[in-house]
Amino acid sequence: MSSSSSSPSDYRLFNRQRTVHQILGGGLAADVILWRRKNLTVGILTVTLAAWVVFERSGYTLLSLVSSVLFLLFSILFLWSKSASILNRPAPPLPSLYLPEETANEAAVFIRDRINGLLSVSEDIALGKAPQMFIKVAASLLLISIIGGFTDFLTLGYTSLVIILTVPVLYERYENNIDTYVLLGSGNLKQFYMKLEVDLIVFNGTRLGNWDIVITMF
Repeated sequence: MSSSSSSPSDYRLFNRQRTVHQILGGGLAADVILWRRKNLTVGILTVTLAAWVVFERSGYTLLSLVSSVLFLLFSILFLWSKSASILNRPAPPLPSLYLPEETANEAAVFIRDRINGLLSVSEDIALGKAPQMFIKVAASLLLISIIGGFTDFLTLGYTSLVIILTVPVLYERYENNIDTYVLLGSGNLKQFYMKLEVDLIVFNGTRLGNWDIVITMF
């Protein structure tokens, strides 16, 4: 026997109809974030952790590390090529180091569109045409400023990556339970606010009534 009423688990946050994977784009990025390509996700976390340890513990900066790596790479390739030509050995197997014009044009168009969109939003905010966007941008910048006072950029970046690679997959795994508790909590919060509003109305009415009595006495 079916029931016409729906249980809380039948509902989803924000009344969404798509899955978490679809919301994240459904492509490679979604697969990585939701650990559907575990080797790639673990590799990203490992490389990021190693980079964070190198920068934080060794005292390297990004510029010094990149310069050292490139110096070592070019030195190895140069010596390999020279020794190969002397010993009649094959040269280092390098791919074709060439950037196609089509790829460069696509990248330039993508960057131009993003910059123009950012400039358009900035212009609307500066001219007072987008108050809601101003509030969002101001709140975001204030939050970043507060967080930046407690940590550095590298630690913040690594922490953000860990959150991105853990929170969505945990939510997808326990989706029904999380949605149920959040919706129940939201309902209880709404009831609390409604009760508080009624109490305030009654309190204000009582206070006004007392003032009327005082005025009548005078």
